[in-house]
Amino acid sequence: MVSFPSGLLTCLQRFDALRTFSRIAGAWALAMGLLLIGLQGAAAAPTRTILVFGDSLSAAYGLRADQGWVALLQRRLQAQGYGYGIVNASISGETTSGGLQRLPRALRLHRPAIVILELGANDGLRGLPVGSIRDRLTRMIGLAEQAGAKVLLLGIRLPPNYGPRYGDPFAAMYGQLASELHLPLVPFLLQGVALSSELMQADGLHPNAQGEPLVLDTVWPYLAPLLRRSPSQQRGALQQGGPSQQPGPPQQPGPPQKPSR
Repeated sequence: MVSFPSGLLTCLQRFDALRTFSRIAGAWALAMGLLLIGLQGAAAAPTRTILVFGDSLSAAYGLRADQGWVALLQRRLQAQGYGYGIVNASISGETTSGGLQRLPRALRLHRPAIVILELGANDGLRGLPVGSIRDRLTRMIGLAEQAGAKVLLLGIRLPPNYGPRYGDPFAAMYGQLASELHLPLVPFLLQGVALSSELMQADGLHPNAQGEPLVLDTVWPYLAPLLRRSPSQQRGALQQGGPSQQPGPPQQPGPPQKPSR
């Protein structure tokens, strides 16, 4: 057996105790630091999501992504102090059939508080039965509501050359759905834009960079009443000069205008 002087043994024991204490203190400090970082990240992150689910009209077709009305919406929400993040799941050429297949996964993945549904134009341009389009839109609305989301429906109109026999029931479909399912409805997404060559791209179907802000202005009065601020966001808005007004949806009568897809 090896014996140590009692003084040396006492020093070794104290050193070991200090080293153990230092490890415990370091681990505690690291855990608290990670917790604070997580809390700061959670506070900074948007608490709610808006899912925009549409076709090329919402996908900034022919433009940079930051020029589209959806990107402009994100900037407006931030400027007015709303804690919403935007997920744009719009795909050029999308139909109600493709949208119905994609929507369940998007709802599970993003868990949106609001779904902006903008589909049907490509179905209409192909002359598909209005009843089938309506059925798929109804099913998508039901899926979104079952997932706990509010739904804003965006209406589309077809060009006059489709004739009233098809074009009128198609246009009326959106209003009928909104009335029966008690949804807010934008009667026509391209109101005030579709007939202006200065606001449309050369294809005559999609807004240009000058037209996209007007599209957002058409959507905003219908979306604003669905938005909520947290107490901290409300205090921030008051400190910046008062809460922004949320106008009710305006009436937007008018004849059918150019198509969109």
